[in-house]
Amino acid sequence: MSASSETAPPAETIGAVPPAGAALPAGAALPALPAGAVPSAGPVPPVEAVASGGSAPPFDVGRLEAYLRGLGLCRGPITLRRIGEGHSNLTYLVSDGECRVVVRRPPPPPIPPGGHDVVREARVQRALGDEPVPVPRILAVEESTAVIGAPFYVMAHVAGIVATTRTPPALDTPAGRRAVGEALVDTLAALHRVDHAAAGLGDFGRPSGDVTRHLRRFARIVDPDGHGLPGELGALLDWLVDDPPAPAAPAIVHGDFRLGNVMLAAGPPARLVAVLDWELATIGDPLRDVGYLLATYAVPGEPPHALTEMSAATLADGYPSRAELAARYAAATGTEVPDVDWYTAMALWKLAVLFEYQRRRVADGIGDAYYSRPGLVEGFLAAARPLTTGANL
Repeated sequence: MSASSETAPPAETIGAVPPAGAALPAGAALPALPAGAVPSAGPVPPVEAVASGGSAPPFDVGRLEAYLRGLGLCRGPITLRRIGEGHSNLTYLVSDGECRVVVRRPPPPPIPPGGHDVVREARVQRALGDEPVPVPRILAVEESTAVIGAPFYVMAHVAGIVATTRTPPALDTPAGRRAVGEALVDTLAALHRVDHAAAGLGDFGRPSGDVTRHLRRFARIVDPDGHGLPGELGALLDWLVDDPPAPAAPAIVHGDFRLGNVMLAAGPPARLVAVLDWELATIGDPLRDVGYLLATYAVPGEPPHALTEMSAATLADGYPSRAELAARYAAATGTEVPDVDWYTAMALWKLAVLFEYQRRRVADGIGDAYYSRPGLVEGFLAAARPLTTGANL
């Protein structure tokens, strides 16, 4: 049994407010609810009621309790509460009535090769523990399957608010909203300034300057035989590979950095207290994160798509525009971002591919019925059209 631990956080540091809006199912590594977002009020329900639909966790709770006791992370009998309702990595609030921690593990099998690597998630968060990027403190990592049938990690619970459709009340003024948007992009810039080799992540990814090859490989998710993507999916791919920008210097890339995957402090000054859901983290072109943030950031006057519906809070007066976010990022990192529209279009194309893959799974009788909703893929493609001036889409 391989584990590492620290002292558990004091009970008074625990508490959070759930997001103010419905969450997207987590298929295609799009988490439904970030790991730190748990209710602060009321008792933790008994084990028999923890999971969606009232079912018990897919593991022996007694073995987990013994493990946590052995590391000094709990003292009494534990209760669990499932956090989130998606199908990505499973996250549980664990309490013994005094102390609370959060446990994160993969979903039940089948698990695709390389998917749901929680040990990798824990590694990047632990590496960032001394950096100016707020992450939950990793208390223990268990790489074996001996305890609960899968690897898992234990993290401290963070007090904060996950905002989706509304800004936290204490920050819900034009000035407060602007400060939230600026804190969001400032934190992304801080992540990209981290020296990943010095932080122990020199071997965390294999950045490639061949963007065309990366996109062609990604297309195989829905075109495994290489026959070509149909319609607008294929046309947008052709536009992306026709004249891709030179990649920026490699940095730690979160992979899913958006408003719904961070926790905000409940009151002023506006600041992020945790960046969550590191499942897609790697070393690569940091402007992919910038494009993804802008692609999922809702602005007034645009038809919403599936991801901007989840960040509708930023429609309110005071939030920075996408251009202002990009300019602030450039100033904070010293990185020019003239090709930000290309990166935003790439993010929208990749989301369209992932949602098309999930739609086909539902049509085959598997997967989450959410993805059968009409217009999901088309919403991403429509959002990309204004960015591809002159493209024959």
